[in-house]
Amino acid sequence: MISSQEIDQVMGSTAYDSDGDKVGKIGQVYLDDETNEPAWITVNTGLFGTSESFVPVDNASFSGDRLTIAYDKDKVKDAPQVAADGHLSQEDEQALYEHYGMSYGTGTETTTTETDRDNTHGTVGQDTSGRNTDDAMTRSEERLRVGKASQETGQARLRKYVETENVTETVPVTKERAVLETEPITDDNRGQATEGAAISEEEHEVTLTEERPVVEKTAEPVERVRLGKEQVTEEQTVSEEVAKERITTDGDISDNR
Repeated sequence: MISSQEIDQVMGSTAYDSDGDKVGKIGQVYLDDETNEPAWITVNTGLFGTSESFVPVDNASFSGDRLTIAYDKDKVKDAPQVAADGHLSQEDEQALYEHYGMSYGTGTETTTTETDRDNTHGTVGQDTSGRNTDDAMTRSEERLRVGKASQETGQARLRKYVETENVTETVPVTKERAVLETEPITDDNRGQATEGAAISEEEHEVTLTEERPVVEKTAEPVERVRLGKEQVTEEQTVSEEVAKERITTDGDISDNR
């Protein structure tokens, strides 16, 4: 059962049968004359929705844009063809009750009335679909509005680690080596040469030195590194389907637009 507060949402939504099969688009909601609560809906059925069938709203449930009725699709399509002229007569309602296997009690001559959700127009007309409207048809179309939303896409991290590498340097080093030198006996060195025994055994030695490379390592700062952010603008194409209503005419009509 749908409530009177749900009428506006139900009208124009889609009806599904008890097995979950799509029945058709809901056109009108009829209220009970005594309780003023929804009693019937009309559903566009047949080829291209050219027929309009009445369905009771007993045990129906509405959620989102979907109304689930308590009858299967074939039962709805085979319902008696009753004119959706805004009011059900007692005879039409009785025929519908019998078709859906519902008990029908006595009542007034007319028991249900179509809802009228727009009383602002001075002139109320009726189109062939049975909906109470004024004498004009409104054409609507969807518009695509594209905005931007900021969202987190990831994190950047700055990490420092240590690696080693071999560094080769060439360093000149000096070392000493012994060199045998001889000089002739002269008057200048004769005294030194004849000191001591004439013949003896002797040893002379010299100390030799050499340079060796010495390696020393020091840590020195070479640069500072930090993480920053910059904005990069790029073009992205957004594609989405939008619906447009089209109005066509049949018959001998002059276009005065």
